Amino acid sequence: MKFRRQRNEEVSVNLTPLIDVVFLLLIFFMVSTTFTRETQLTIDLPEATGEEVRKPPRQIEIGIDKNGHIAVNGEKLASDGLENLKQALIQASQGNSKLPLVITADAMTPHQAVVTAMEAAGDLGFSHLSITAQEPPSQ
Repeated sequence: MKFRRQRNEEVSVNLTPLIDVVFLLLIFFMVSTTFTRETQLTIDLPEATGEEVRKPPRQIEIGIDKNGHIAVNGEKLASDGLENLKQALIQASQGNSKLPLVITADAMTPHQAVVTAMEAAGDLGFSHLSITAQEPPSQ
């Protein structure tokens, strides 16, 4: 039996093959890469003109409060009847039934007042109708 210690050879790392591989990769990337130079970016910017800006189409607003009182474009009607509302709408629209019509009411508004406003708009031929809600004023 051999109980003597054997001499260990020192472990070393040979970097020569690693340097060769890195050099080959560097050459490959240099040959296969193309470089381009951009002098500027092309951006389409909006242009301003001195033309008159188109005004948004006016609209007719019908406001109904919690008591069922109707106002057309801020002017309260003397009577809340259907015929009176139709006359006020004809006057406000000047006979143009293509204008947008907005009915604004709050949560406490009687439903019949809103139905009356919708019926008047339908009878006069308003086709652009929207109904909005507003929060009732706190008391």
